[in-house]
Amino acid sequence: MALTFRQLHPHFAAEVSAVDLRQVHNEATLAEIRAGMDEYAVLVFRGQPLSDDEHLAFARRLDGRLHSKTGSSVLYKNRLGNEALSDISNVDEHGGLLKPDDRRRMYSLGNRLWHTDASFQDPAGRYSMLSAKIVPPVSADTEFADMRAAYDALPAEIKARVEDLRVHHSIAHSRQILGFEFSSHEQEALKGAIHPLVRTIPRSRRRSLYLAAHAARIIDWPVPEGRLLLRDLMEHATQPEFVYRHAWQVGDLVIWDNRATMHRARPFDDGTYRRELRRVTTLDVDQPSAVTSPS
Repeated sequence: MALTFRQLHPHFAAEVSAVDLRQVHNEATLAEIRAGMDEYAVLVFRGQPLSDDEHLAFARRLDGRLHSKTGSSVLYKNRLGNEALSDISNVDEHGGLLKPDDRRRMYSLGNRLWHTDASFQDPAGRYSMLSAKIVPPVSADTEFADMRAAYDALPAEIKARVEDLRVHHSIAHSRQILGFEFSSHEQEALKGAIHPLVRTIPRSRRRSLYLAAHAARIIDWPVPEGRLLLRDLMEHATQPEFVYRHAWQVGDLVIWDNRATMHRARPFDDGTYRRELRRVTTLDVDQPSAVTSPS
């Protein structure tokens, strides 16, 4: 039976009809999901009780190679035992809530900044797939911004100005915005990567801004001027008209295209309520970045 897509926002995001992703092995259904991603950029699948192994296996079937170079892997050990499975939670290795000053919690606060996953790596992230295991009884939502619609809405003169610009992305930069401190060894391991500011999504051929809190500077521009332009573009791209807010339910699997969206976690009382999600991100290997590493 063919999948159906119910659009959730005027520009993007859709909820997909009932399907058990653990059982999706046929190429026709996988192709439908990829086509839905090309059109909507964010897909919501309800009722997906995926084990960690099933989550990883589905990601490989849908989009191939998995990202395992997260920024957190430089700082502390993944309690899940697999660097391709990101632990998006507020609990420690024993299942207790992280203390307010725990370094893991302080680092994860950066997820509340608008960002796109793994833009500080080359290759960067393509699809991210976030599975909800435990959801608090209070609002703990995630917001998504459509960077294709944001690009389309730019004035022609701004489009011309940003067309050929390249940007250095660094997760150290985004965390330092919040006052997070890195050792010299950690800084060395998190040099970042350089990517185009405007990208073309290969299958849909739509143009998209490629922005994130990780965006530290525009190559060959004075740092202050580059950061001002990046700030202006971020403010433009995250206007309410471009944003979909997802209210999590246990069993949700949300997939988004990092080339076409930004996202951010919204705050909740994480010292009182437990929240556990797992994320798998695939490698963007179809369209290389500027293929440059910062010195």
